[in-house]
Amino acid sequence: MAYHVMDEANRCLQCKVPQCQKGCPISTNIPEAIRLLKENKLNEAGWMLFENNPLTTVCSLVCNHEKQCEGHCVLGKKGAPVHFSVIENYISSTYANQMTHGPAKSNGKKVAIIGSGPAGLTIAIILARYGYQITIFEGKDKIGGVLRYGIPEFRLPKSVIDDIEYRHLEMKGIKVRPNTNIGFAITIDDLFRDGYKAVFIGTGVWKPNVLHIKGETLGHVHFGINYLNNPDSYKLGKKVIIIGAGNAAMDVARTVIRKGSSDVTCFSITKKVAASEYEFSYAKLEGVKFEYNRRPVEITDDGVIFIDVLEKEDGSMEDIPGTEKLEDAESVIISISQGPLSRLVRTTKGLKANERGLLDADEKGYTSLPGVFGSGDVVNGARTVVEAVAHSKVVAESMHQYIQSLPE
Repeated sequence: MAYHVMDEANRCLQCKVPQCQKGCPISTNIPEAIRLLKENKLNEAGWMLFENNPLTTVCSLVCNHEKQCEGHCVLGKKGAPVHFSVIENYISSTYANQMTHGPAKSNGKKVAIIGSGPAGLTIAIILARYGYQITIFEGKDKIGGVLRYGIPEFRLPKSVIDDIEYRHLEMKGIKVRPNTNIGFAITIDDLFRDGYKAVFIGTGVWKPNVLHIKGETLGHVHFGINYLNNPDSYKLGKKVIIIGAGNAAMDVARTVIRKGSSDVTCFSITKKVAASEYEFSYAKLEGVKFEYNRRPVEITDDGVIFIDVLEKEDGSMEDIPGTEKLEDAESVIISISQGPLSRLVRTTKGLKANERGLLDADEKGYTSLPGVFGSGDVVNGARTVVEAVAHSKVVAESMHQYIQSLPE
């Protein structure tokens, strides 16, 4: 472990107005967790973390700590902040082994969860605490959504997700139907027919955004979200171009390096990458190269033709004529974010989406259909795990209130 947990805990100033907590999207009571740890009350600290954030073991590893809790720590203004990510990971992963409670007493009411990503898992866990009988419908063979199929193993070990499945789902009596896509053989109407009092949609964003340029369908061109799903199924060669420079592109690039490609370059249309400083620095350290202010105009069998762009003060981009150049590559991966699949909206009468194709839901998760709720990336677009969890906590309470208001 890079930092000694207690050394970091002892550095905490126990601020009366903790800026670290203000910087946390889910308002984790960081000073209290640290205080309990220092008083040898590790289980109490762990319980508090899980009650506030059901995915605390995940968030301790994948959150953008530099801009959130650690980025707001007052010690970071003149030196190193308290690295709460290390403390949170130690507390939550250690306490997880003590979580042996069975399911809550059933209230006799069923809830359907479509999708087992961060949003779906959060909703399922919180509603299970109220005694609802939860069934998760997952389109893939295992639970986790983007946690399992979109974040590389070196950032988030699959064992962490497996532990969530055991501790939070199996032990709490939550049922999972894998390889089941709602909108095909089973519809939302079927769920209500079978007695589910409410339905939650947390299907994420799995449709890759495209460039709409010539050559995008060629055999050596792939999409980042598809690549991360199962990197071992791809034969990329030694020289790889990645179009995009966000956090997902960093995950792609670092995975490509680990799978044996030795010449990997990310191309950014802007003068700096969109990824976090941590992810960017790790990618550079591991050998990923970067090109800036280059826009792809065509993909060929031999690589990608880029044109230089001028980034103006108002943020607009202007191509520089005569600067087109072919960059050689054996494979090309496009990683410029992704959007939602539209199957559920198309197969469910009355369920509305906005102009971006995202599920239309208000801040409390209510959609255009009574009893149907949504949160996470399918509502807000691609966001962080902790933002999905924070919003889903609000939506879970809305669902609970809605079901309780229904006539018996």
